[in-house]
Formats: sequence, C-alpha cells, structure tokens
Amino acid sequence: MAVSPTPSAPPEPPQPPAGRGSVAARLHWRFWRYPIGVQSLVAVALGAAVGWAFPVVGEGLKILGDAFLNAVQMVVVPLVFPLIVLGISRMESVKKVGRIAGKSILYFEIVTTVILLLAVGLAKAFDLGVGAPTSGGDAAAVGNLQQGVDFHELLLHAIPKNVFQAFAEGNLLGVIVFATLVGIALAALGEKARPVNDVLDSFAGAMFKVVGYVIAFAPLGVLGFIAYDVAHYGFGNLVSLLGFVGVVYLGLILVLGVVFPVIAAIYGVRYVAMLRSIGDLAGLAFVTRSSEAVLAPLLGRLEKFGVSRSTSSFVVPLGYSFNTDGSVLYQAVALVFIANAFGLDTSWGSLLLMVGVLVVLSKGMAGVASASVVVLLAASTTIGLPPEGVALLLGVDFIVDMARTGVNVVGNSLAAAVIDRSEIRGARRRGEPLPADLDAAAAADADPAGGAGADGSPGAAAGGPAPSAPAGADEGHPSPVTADRAGAPAPDERVDATQGSQR
Repeated sequence: MAVSPTPSAPPEPPQPPAGRGSVAARLHWRFWRYPIGVQSLVAVALGAAVGWAFPVVGEGLKILGDAFLNAVQMVVVPLVFPLIVLGISRMESVKKVGRIAGKSILYFEIVTTVILLLAVGLAKAFDLGVGAPTSGGDAAAVGNLQQGVDFHELLLHAIPKNVFQAFAEGNLLGVIVFATLVGIALAALGEKARPVNDVLDSFAGAMFKVVGYVIAFAPLGVLGFIAYDVAHYGFGNLVSLLGFVGVVYLGLILVLGVVFPVIAAIYGVRYVAMLRSIGDLAGLAFVTRSSEAVLAPLLGRLEKFGVSRSTSSFVVPLGYSFNTDGSVLYQAVALVFIANAFGLDTSWGSLLLMVGVLVVLSKGMAGVASASVVVLLAASTTIGLPPEGVALLLGVDFIVDMARTGVNVVGNSLAAAVIDRSEIRGARRRGEPLPADLDAAAAADADPAGGAGADGSPGAAAGGPAPSAPAGADEGHPSPVTADRAGAPAPDERVDATQGSQR
C-alpha cells in the first residue's frame, strides 16, 4: 500500500544571523517587517524626541525629509501622465471625458461650499479669536509670499507653452491638460493607438514599482520632518493658539465623521472600507505634510478598492488642484479668527462674503508655493483684514497643515469613488452596457455576500450575481480590478511597499 508523501512545510523565512550583535540585528529585522504605518508612527515618536532633546540635530535631519519628498516628486509626473492618457484613451467618447470633468468640477464646488459654511459656523459659534493677542504677528513674515492669486497666470500655468518645461517643473495642472489632449487624440485614432497604449501601460507599471521602492523609505522622511518641525517651531506657539488649532481639528473631524459619510451614503460608497483601504496613506500624508507623497500609491489602492482606473486617474490629480477640502476649512476658520482678533465685523453677511471669496480663490491654489497661506493672505487682503493676522498664524501652520493634508487625501479619494458610482448608475439608467473598467469596478464594489451593488440593484453587474473573490483575497476588501489592463501588474503588486515594506 503506497503511502502518500507528507506535504512539505512552507519554507521558514530567513532569520537574522546569530552571534555577535544579534540583538540589534533582530530588532532591525523585525522593524522593517512591520507595515509602513507602524514604521511611520515609530519614526514620529523618535523624531519628536530627537527634535526636543537635540534641536541642532533635529534641524539637520530635515535633509532626510527633503530627500524623500524629492524622490516622490521625481516619479509623480512620469506616473500621472500615462495614467491620465490611458484612462481617457480607453473611454468610449470625448463626450464621456467632458461628462466626468463636469461632474468632478460640480462636485468640488458643492462640497467645498458645504465645508466652508461648516467652518465659519464653527468659528462663529466658538467666538474664535476674540481677545486673542495680536502682537505676535510680524507682517514681514509674509512679505516674501505671493500676495494674491493671479487668474491670468493660473490659466497660462494650465496651458504651458513648453510641455517639457511643465514636466521638469512638476506643473501638475499643465501635465493634466496635456495628458487629456493626448488621451483624446489616441481615442480618436482607435486601433492605431494600441502600440502607444501598450507602451504607456508598461511604463505606468514600472513607475508603480519605482513608487513602491520610494515609499519603503518613508519612515526616514517622516523622522526628518518631525525632528525638524519640533526643533524649529517648538511648542510655544501651539500653547498660545491652542483654541484656533482645536477648532480646526474639530472641523476636520466633523468633515471626516459627518460630511464625508453622508456623501458616501448618498452614492452607496462603502466609506469605512475605503478608509481602511487608504488610511495608512492618509496617515503618511499627515506626517509628511505632502499629499503628493501618496498620490501614486493612492491611485493603485483606489483601483484595488474598486474604483475604475479611468475615473481615479483623472479625478484624483484634478482634485489635487481643485478639491482641497481640508485646506479650505482651515482658511475659513483662520479668516474668522483674524477678524475677531482685530475686532472687525463678523456678522453673517461678512461671513458669507468670506465664503464667497474663498470659493473663488481656493480654486486658484494649483501651482502656487505655500498655497494655503497664499490664498489666506489673498482672501484677507480682498476683504480688508490685516496681513499681521496671517503672520500670527504661521507659527502653528505646520500643526494644522498635517491634518488638512490628510483630509485632502481622503476627500479626493471619496470624490473619485463618488464620480465612479455616478458613472455606473448613469450607464444602468440609460440601459447602456458598462465599459470593461466600470463593469469590473461595479463587481468589485458589490456586497461580498452577493447582495445589492453600490446603487441597490441586485448583484454586481447588470442584474447578475457578484463574482466570487479570488482565492487569497481578504474578506474585508474587494478583489483587485484588472479588467481594463492588458498585462499591467495588479494594483496590490504595485503598492506592495505601502502596505508593508517587506512581505
């Protein structure tokens, strides 16, 4: 009687060498096996300790943060360009491109206005800024900043005369416009454009891999930024402006916990699942104070969550320029604080004027250095507030900047999911078959148990049951969407380093 062979046990992971120095080697080995979010939290604590205890060393560590951001910015444009081109070239018509762009701009305007009203209401309710000291502000501190938003320059910024210069300068808005035109042209060429699409697809896959390598070094960047912030700014300004910081954080919590969930519920987006999917990236944006640092892995993570690539690759980069939810809340609270601190009019008529000014000026933030402060300064000048008030808040700007950047990332992720759900609903309402990427997105977003889809219709696709998840997929996350790609790496491969630097 033949004896069946005993199945071999899975190979043991390599262990750090024993012997001299093995304790340090094991600690080092275990640290790099933790998820990137855990590594970043350790870096935050270590950076804060170094910056507080050794300020000179802390300021010197800023080079780590700058090097990390430079590495991220190095790959943002080479990744965003092919993704937008491919997303548009694979759409059925130019009409669809215009429809998605129109929906995105309308969504940005409505959500921005709601958040601005919430912000001024909160600041008014707390009488924020009344009795605050005004002697700590130095108008010269904002003297080197751009004093307003020039919409003539903004338009020229969006239509660069030299596309290579736009690429070299990291002009994301100009790259989006150029990529949109190239995508429309490739869509018009039809089958003749397939070789170009294949090259761009492979190039985008390679860029995702490069992003994974860069993100693996995020803890070093976090360490450098936190050490520098604590050493350079200290905690003195935080104590004197604690009320302002507290109201901004309260407003951002309400946006995350009330406004966004309501929007998600209206469109059938699984908000909590989305937060679980992108939470570590929002946390990374929080500690680095840079939404660009997570743009590339965010696109891959949204695709894995179930948002079609053609939608996310267009809406998210556009939202980076026009949908800064956290930033506009900060600006509205800051304007009310400044007006109260200097004893100026804060009647509801004046507050509504602030909202109107910020609705317009916040859309001019693209391509402006120190954008939030510049828009705040421009709005203050427009409605007659003194620049000393803006200077007064610069000392705590880095603390609120972390939170508003994290909220910006979540807001743009939700925007992409909402526009995607809207496209699925619209196609079904018109009785049109879903395109390949939207069909896969609808299937991935369906109830894992085979229940109703995102819009309440049965099953994942047009009336059919949801396909079973592939073996090894997490129960709490939809399977990766890969239907719109020809041989491109799966999103979970692309963002491997964002979920754990070593797996």
